[in-house]
Amino acid sequence: MISESPLSRNPAGHSGLLDNVLGLLSAIVQFFEVRFAVLAQESKSAALQLLILVGCVIAALALCLMGYVFLIVSAVVGIAHLLGTSWPVVALVVALLHFIIAGVLLLVARSRITKPMFQDTVDELKKDREWLKTLNQSTS
Repeated sequence: MISESPLSRNPAGHSGLLDNVLGLLSAIVQFFEVRFAVLAQESKSAALQLLILVGCVIAALALCLMGYVFLIVSAVVGIAHLLGTSWPVVALVVALLHFIIAGVLLLVARSRITKPMFQDTVDELKKDREWLKTLNQSTS
């Protein structure tokens, strides 16, 4: 019988099954580490975006409430002083100013909510899908 040397069994220098499995596991772990790092970064960004959104909505609601109070007070005082002194007019202007500021804050909140979240992750997944398509086409 002829004994086979290690070189004759592996003439091309390929690794064994164990090395291939370890390489595959290492690649899978690295793949998920990168994906989780992107997800963590975008989660922080999304949390900040949601915090700003909630802050703007709360501030807008508070200003609307203050505007409503000024509007009611000025209407009551205006009716009480039917002759028309100057301070109810000022109270109406302040109420309108509060409503304008509340409207601006709601527009800011609306612009924040229209920005897509997790855009980097979606882009990476699209790249991965395109790469898989080209890989499947090249093997066909």
